[in-house]
Amino acid sequence: MPDKPIVLLTNAMHPDGEAILAPHVRLIVPPDAQPETLREWAKDADGIIVRAKLPDDIVEHAPRLKGIVRHGVGLDFIPVAAATARGIAVANLPGSNTNAVAEYVMSALMHLRRPLYRLDKSLRSEGWNAARPAADNLTELSGSVLGILGVGTIGRRVATIASRGFGMTVLGTSRRKGSLPAGIEGVSLRDLFARSDAITVCCALTDETRGMVSRDLIGRMRPHAVLVNVSRGAVIETPALIDALRSRKIGGAALDVFDVQPLPSDDALFDCQNLLLTPHTAGITATSGRAMAVGSAEEMLRILRGEQPLNLVNPAYKAA
Repeated sequence: MPDKPIVLLTNAMHPDGEAILAPHVRLIVPPDAQPETLREWAKDADGIIVRAKLPDDIVEHAPRLKGIVRHGVGLDFIPVAAATARGIAVANLPGSNTNAVAEYVMSALMHLRRPLYRLDKSLRSEGWNAARPAADNLTELSGSVLGILGVGTIGRRVATIASRGFGMTVLGTSRRKGSLPAGIEGVSLRDLFARSDAITVCCALTDETRGMVSRDLIGRMRPHAVLVNVSRGAVIETPALIDALRSRKIGGAALDVFDVQPLPSDDALFDCQNLLLTPHTAGITATSGRAMAVGSAEEMLRILRGEQPLNLVNPAYKAA
């Protein structure tokens, strides 16, 4: 009997996904996801399921590689062009964590607008009479304006929750006139930043969007406005955001993604007030984790069987 194909998991995933793979492949999980470690462990891999960024030259170190599957959506972790040139299929799981990210956005907005943890902390440490007046300055989401930069699958889900659930007015930008769904007012990028009480960045990182949230756009935000980024760190001009937070020119921000990940412990962002920081977990819940594990396992088995994956992202590749 021939040996089972080897599938490298850059990180362990939900047991239900591993259980789907286990009868058909040999699973290997490296001790860490450092570039040199992944290069070494990929040398015998027939497939890679990706939860951490792969080195740009990973395909040069994996001569047996047939497929790469993203445990999630974003493709910036995978050298797609290099894989395509080698005839390696690349697949991802669009929609697998949409609801998790959308709920994160709304949770972040609630944290910034109505931080209940502060009232709890004050009540416990200072008492009822000290804590209660702090609520006088908190604001509601209802009736406010939300601007969405990147009205794709996640942006549309955020819009639905914000408008139907919280009664927010929703603005959006699109390169194609008339492509926005009903209920989202199309505006220019400058107007979106100038008119919104809250802005969420949901677009993919591309050459066009890199640095798109510039110092000029941040400077157009209202003094009480807040910014939530669930895209990629490089979409925002981070020094400009730090300046705006430190000088209190904007009301606050929530960041789940950063220019450098993991975020260095001495990063200037840690010194900013009214800033919520989370370690790239917007799309991670037990619910989405299982969905991504099962989906990526099924896609990997399709590739290893010589079938075309359901969500092929490099059309130049063709199944054998």
